[in-house]
Amino acid sequence: MVKELTVDVLHNPSLDFTALPPRQRRPGSPVRAKQPLDLVVMLRQHSPERLHLSALLTNSRTPQRGTPNAYLNISASELLQAAARLRTVWSSRLVHYQPRDADGMPLGGHLFSDEVDLSAHTALSHGLTEDLADEGQHLLERLLEGADHRMTELRAFLLDTLAGQEGLRVSFDSDLHLPWPMLAVEPPDGAPLLHGFLGYRHQIEQTGAQAFPSTQREALARPLPVTSLNTDVALDTVGRAPEVRKLLEERSQLTVRTDSEELLGDLAAPVLHDDVMYFWCHGAFVENGSPHPHLAVKLTDSQPIDADLVLRKRRRHTSSGDALFRPFVLLNACYTGQTAPEPGIKHLGAALVNLGADGVIGPQFDIPQLFASEYALEFLGRYLSGDSTAGEIAMGLVRWYANRFHNPLGLAYSVYCGIDSRLEKTR
Repeated sequence: MVKELTVDVLHNPSLDFTALPPRQRRPGSPVRAKQPLDLVVMLRQHSPERLHLSALLTNSRTPQRGTPNAYLNISASELLQAAARLRTVWSSRLVHYQPRDADGMPLGGHLFSDEVDLSAHTALSHGLTEDLADEGQHLLERLLEGADHRMTELRAFLLDTLAGQEGLRVSFDSDLHLPWPMLAVEPPDGAPLLHGFLGYRHQIEQTGAQAFPSTQREALARPLPVTSLNTDVALDTVGRAPEVRKLLEERSQLTVRTDSEELLGDLAAPVLHDDVMYFWCHGAFVENGSPHPHLAVKLTDSQPIDADLVLRKRRRHTSSGDALFRPFVLLNACYTGQTAPEPGIKHLGAALVNLGADGVIGPQFDIPQLFASEYALEFLGRYLSGDSTAGEIAMGLVRWYANRFHNPLGLAYSVYCGIDSRLEKTR
């Protein structure tokens, strides 16, 4: 005989095993759910030279014929060379552009390095920008070239999605780091080529970091965020740098680090309270005896600080539940937007994300110091408000500089694993 049993459920064991523990918050701290991404593009390296690409609209059901995907006809080495060329073209045509007279003689100065507002040079800036947009289209076309059925479907899907909509939240989960914001699609009829840049049309991030298992405790929201300025004092008076420091002093609890010993000592400690880490210093590729130099930043004492050094300093805390390392990092130093020129090479931005950083943003090439200081003032001011994500701010600044000042250099800054990063603070 069947008998119904009376059961009193005293706990919720299923939920406890399948859900993450609730995040600790101070009273009054806002609860913000991260919005789902709109488009995820996955670029995988299946052999030293063979690449596979797939794409998925996350708010739509999987197509009946499966996710659009194909093996690429361009090799990994060819694609990396093309990406390096695009960065070099941007640097040579903008950063190092020098006006010349009718006889071809230099007039002195470098327009994009000496000015941020290019309103007085609109025709010249638009011409150079449109040429760079064509370069970006060319690289995307090379990435998606091929006549086989799978590639034809994937190309049509991606181009229709990226060109047919605006403001998408796009994540490129990629084994190869490419300057994604600087790639471009054909803009809508009648629109300037500028509007075809992926970084102008959409919120863009590159992901792919192999982060350590997150056992560290959560950072609590604070009424006043904790920030740091990690800098070379030689840059203290460059451009808007004094105003950036004043902004951080007035709107946060600021720590200033000017030498590597202090920075590395704080990185070696279990707890780093920084909500925002700002690097205002020099970045350069350092020869290390291998075919591929590594990226390092240098503070006042000029000691190279690279990914391996940072990982070594924090290696004892990667599995500690008492450790804390959750900053959003603005690496305002040349080349720091590149995670690696070749697969498998550690770069500083990726190392910081691996250690727990909430995200990283930096320029893809040798950015002019004047523009970099302006960008920092705008980005940090908007991020410290807590009202917008890093992805929203980055896209907004691309449009701000391009539309108001006719300057496309905002596209040089790329977000790494941080499209959803937002400063949380109590009100």
